[in-house]
Amino acid sequence: MDEEYDVIVLGTGLTECILSGIMSVNGKKVLHMDRNPYYGGESSSITPLEELYKRFELTDSPPESMGRGRDWNVDLIPKFLMANGQLVKMLLYTEVTRYLDFKVVEGSFVYKGGKIYKVPSTETEALASNLMGMFEKRRFRKFLVFVANFDENDPKTFEGVDPKVTTMKDVYKKFDLGQDVIDFTGHALALYRTDDYLDVPCLETINRIKLYSESLARYGKSPYLYPLYGLGELPQGFARLSAIYGGTYMLNKPVEEIVMEDGHVVGVKSEGEVARCKQLICDPSYIQDRVRKAGQVIRVICILSHPIKNTNDANSCQIIIPQNQVNRKSDIYVCMISYAHNVAAQGKYIAIVSTTVETSEPEAEIEPALELLEPIDQKFVSLSDLYEPTDDGTESQTCFRTRHWSERKPVGFCVSFRYSPRQPTTPPLTSRPPAATLTLRT
Repeated sequence: MDEEYDVIVLGTGLTECILSGIMSVNGKKVLHMDRNPYYGGESSSITPLEELYKRFELTDSPPESMGRGRDWNVDLIPKFLMANGQLVKMLLYTEVTRYLDFKVVEGSFVYKGGKIYKVPSTETEALASNLMGMFEKRRFRKFLVFVANFDENDPKTFEGVDPKVTTMKDVYKKFDLGQDVIDFTGHALALYRTDDYLDVPCLETINRIKLYSESLARYGKSPYLYPLYGLGELPQGFARLSAIYGGTYMLNKPVEEIVMEDGHVVGVKSEGEVARCKQLICDPSYIQDRVRKAGQVIRVICILSHPIKNTNDANSCQIIIPQNQVNRKSDIYVCMISYAHNVAAQGKYIAIVSTTVETSEPEAEIEPALELLEPIDQKFVSLSDLYEPTDDGTESQTCFRTRHWSERKPVGFCVSFRYSPRQPTTPPLTSRPPAATLTLRT
């Protein structure tokens, strides 16, 4: 360990493992350490089920009705992957897909007026949907045609909209879309957590809706993918990639000190040895003196013996509860997977509810979501702090912020930091075409 590396990575969460893998592929000498004896950090999948009970300090053991403990792989943080999103592109670019199999999530749903409705995945479903009235469907269709034809490099497709100036609120007004349609579009298609996007230029929102449409077109049913055996397979896949390209891994390795000189990180001290580096990547737990609390997220893992009602008995789905439907500032999310994904015993389902905490009674905030899941066999409730950096790096040129575990649905992310020299070290993902393919299981 007592040598110099291009990059030292602390923590084996998804963000850290992705960066470790990509940097190793591009010829960087990487040392990857974690104080824990397991991969994944907050992105891990817990197995067997008995370990989940211990983690949440439940005194009882899982009942026999839960089946074999080793049949369970329970995610701590919920996440679906956009089929055409950046994370999938990274999986293809790095060929980590050789270690993973995926299934298409069976449905995407949105909450309206106390009921859930399927987000249409075909034009036929859109015409038959009860989400909108007949005239709203016409206006919404014109809006979708505009989005589909939109090309930010071709002003002829703008139809009087300036994508860098016109706000999304004005775009909605241009197409005369009602509030329910705006909620559905902004939160179930563009996947915003709040309504802040309404008052900023529309370009990003249009691109988000296009991404949803492109992802949906890839495999049908829904735009989302989920890896078999749980999300914990993702960081492990990138860890394998890093090791193949020469990365050094050390689990159960305590970190005693981040060594700094002249305001720049130059190394990490562990068990009396110092490994020097040009760049350091770590999650916030390793640099508590450089972060401040920015909020909290509540997550409730629910074990069910049935699919969620009104989802056509789907084995997997996402339900989005837009903020305006429950008088909140941010959305509530429900991600459900099941035994079909090798994460639960036969006939069992796992639904994870999550949202940003807004009051002093977080469990009451998610009650509308929990009501959709009844009856619930067992609940595991957690509150997680969100952190932000105290130094944006503009003076020291050493501190940059990245989001952990977030793609188009920034719920339950943590903040990690990157200490680096002035120049970036990883090429864009478009620098070479993906050679790998993604394996889907039926």
